[in-house]
Amino acid sequence: MSLTLYLPDSDATVALGRALASLLSRMDAPPALLLQGDLGSGKTTLVRGFVESLPGAEAAEVSSPSFNICNLYPTTPGVAHFDLYRLEGMPPDDALFDSLEDPDTITIVEWIQFLPREMWPDQALFLEWSPSDTGRSLVLHAMGGAARDVVDALRPK
Repeated sequence: MSLTLYLPDSDATVALGRALASLLSRMDAPPALLLQGDLGSGKTTLVRGFVESLPGAEAAEVSSPSFNICNLYPTTPGVAHFDLYRLEGMPPDDALFDSLEDPDTITIVEWIQFLPREMWPDQALFLEWSPSDTGRSLVLHAMGGAARDVVDALRPK
């Protein structure tokens, strides 16, 4: 199951991040968010909207964790934000897999294409960005029941 969205600008990307945070933060076992897109496509902007809408965000400074691989945000629920860009061809450490198994943490992974597909979690929402003439096109692919619920909730009525 998938849903294609058009994001005309960064404000729309932030708004989608907020909507995802609202949905995932209320779930007992939220799916991971797996992000794939070119540099500048809006991945970190989406994460900023997501994190900034959660309780505790005033103590969080959202940035791309390209150099330290993972940022942990002191929100409720907690958010583990991974960036695999610098790991191309190398396996991530166990922190990623520990985070994916932690029911109290929402895991967001940028540059998911650098993790072999067989290592992806079963319950995930795969967000795939592509450029368009203006703005960005984003396809949300639901992997598992929880992700299907999120896609259904985001589908225009």
